[in-house]
Amino acid sequence: MQADIDFDEIISKYKADPYHYVDIVTAHTGRIRFKVDAETPVEGWRGEWRHIPGTVLFELERERNVKPVHSWITGLIADIRTDLDNQFVEAGEKVMTIRYPLKKREIIDTILKKVLTIFCAPERAKYFFALDIQAKIEKLGQRSVCVKPGDEFLTMSLMKRDTPVYYEGEPGIIHSVYFTSGDSIKQGDPMVGICSEEMLPLIQRIINRVKAEWD
Repeated sequence: MQADIDFDEIISKYKADPYHYVDIVTAHTGRIRFKVDAETPVEGWRGEWRHIPGTVLFELERERNVKPVHSWITGLIADIRTDLDNQFVEAGEKVMTIRYPLKKREIIDTILKKVLTIFCAPERAKYFFALDIQAKIEKLGQRSVCVKPGDEFLTMSLMKRDTPVYYEGEPGIIHSVYFTSGDSIKQGDPMVGICSEEMLPLIQRIINRVKAEWD
């Protein structure tokens, strides 16, 4: 864990460019036809149950089957490959970038991930906290739960088979949780942020600093 990070520099960086950039790539091959231009504002899925599709970004035609691709985030088209319009593209081709403003909570989470020890998903699977860990979280709250190397930490559910996942890392408390039990998590995605009790005052200062200085 790093306690000597220059937070002034980090916060200045985000104030100068308070955005996140998401590259949009094609899911499969086909002929692409763009439905937006550079600087076009787009909306993500919305509604009470997120049942209303977002802005149509482009259509992808394969074997006379035309599939619209909707934006899943709200932002602005920052870059678009207009040279590909009405052309055949391969799967995985980057075709545009959407820029969206970071919220205060996202700024805090991003900075904290530089301080916390992050436990990432070892494989793509569904995950649950181990039963004793879940019971402690429900009774005491996550920041009262300590873990140490060798503890059965999570249960990984893959191909209808449950496998225990053991914690490896510095002893500490569960500060942040980045997943919901039962969700399918991609390999390498952050799941839990761990910190020592000694780091708690520093982490709280970071949170207070961002809340005080961020509009």
